[in-house]
Amino acid sequence: MTDMHHDGGTSRQGRFKTTLFWMLAAFALLCLLAACGKQGDSQASPDASGGGHSHTTPNGDLQVETASLREMPNFLDGASDQVKLAYAAAAKLKDTLQYIPCYCGCGESVGHKDNLDCFIAAVREDGTVVWDDHGTGCGVCQLIALQAAQMKSQGISDLEIRKYVDETYSVGYANPTDTPMPQA
Repeated sequence: MTDMHHDGGTSRQGRFKTTLFWMLAAFALLCLLAACGKQGDSQASPDASGGGHSHTTPNGDLQVETASLREMPNFLDGASDQVKLAYAAAAKLKDTLQYIPCYCGCGESVGHKDNLDCFIAAVREDGTVVWDDHGTGCGVCQLIALQAAQMKSQGISDLEIRKYVDETYSVGYANPTDTPMPQA
C-alpha cells in the first residue's frame, strides 16, 4: 500500500527554492542593516520637506528630491524595515540595478527601464537625487533589489545576478522591463 506522489520532487524543489529565497532575503537584510548601522550620523535625516522639491508623476508616483544618495526621502518615514532596506540597497547598488530588470509590470505601466527606476528616478550631475515612491508599495521591486544586494555582497557579478533574477522571475510574474545586459 504505497501512496506515491508523482509531483513530490517538484513540490520539494519548490519548497527548497522558497526556503532558499527567504534565507537569502533575510541575509541581505542583515547585511544591509550592518552596512547602514556603520554610517551613523553621516546619513542625513529627512526633514518634513523631504530635503527638497517633490511632485507627483502622471501615474501617481511621488517623486522627492534630496541632496545626495545618503539622504533618504521623507516618504520612507514610517515605512517598514524591508522598504527602507530596499531603498538603501538601490542607493548603494545603482550601478548594478541599472542592469537588473523588474518583473512587477512597471515597464509597461509606468515606463521603467530597470529595477533602479522603481526607487530612483534620476541622479543628477550635481549629486542630487530624485527618489520615486513606486518601490514603497511593490514587494517584487523590493525583493529583486534585496536579492541583488545580497548577491553583490557575496562578490557575485552583475551578469550572474541578472541571470538569477531572469531565471527566478521569468514564470509567474509580469513581463520584465527592457533592461540592457551587463558586460561579462
